[in-house]
This record gives sequence, structure tokens and C-alpha cells, in this order.
Amino acid sequence: MDNNLVAEAINLTLFGMGFVFVFLALMVVVTTSMSVLVKRFQPNLNLAATSNIELSSGIDERTEAIVKKAIKMHRGR
Repeated sequence: MDNNLVAEAINLTLFGMGFVFVFLALMVVVTTSMSVLVKRFQPNLNLAATSNIELSSGIDERTEAIVKKAIKMHRGR
């Protein structure tokens, strides 16, 4: 077997793995920085206030009861 061919294969493998490593590391850095920016400029949302959303008045009482029961069963209460 040709030693030059094996050396080129190893070189290509290391270059490819290095490229993937650099790309993934760069992606982690960019994603982390975007997360920091969003947390800094995004106003805090009060999730407790949005959890008590009233059902629309267009739903009849039977459907409302079924939906409430399904949510209760899903949450396991």
C-alpha cells in the first residue's frame, strides 16, 4: 500500500474532525451569547399571571368541564 495515500487519508480525517470541532465550539459560543443577549433585553414575563387564563365564553359548560377534567387527569391531580 502507498504510504502517501495513508498519510493523505489521516490528514483528511484530522482536518475534517478539526473542522467539525471548531464549528461545534463556535456554535456553542454563539448560542450562549445569543441566550445572554435575549435574557438581558427581554422583559421578565410574569408566568404566574398567565397561568390563570379564563376559558373563552364561546365554549359551552359541558365542553368546559371536559377540558378541565382532561387537564386535571393530564397533570395527575
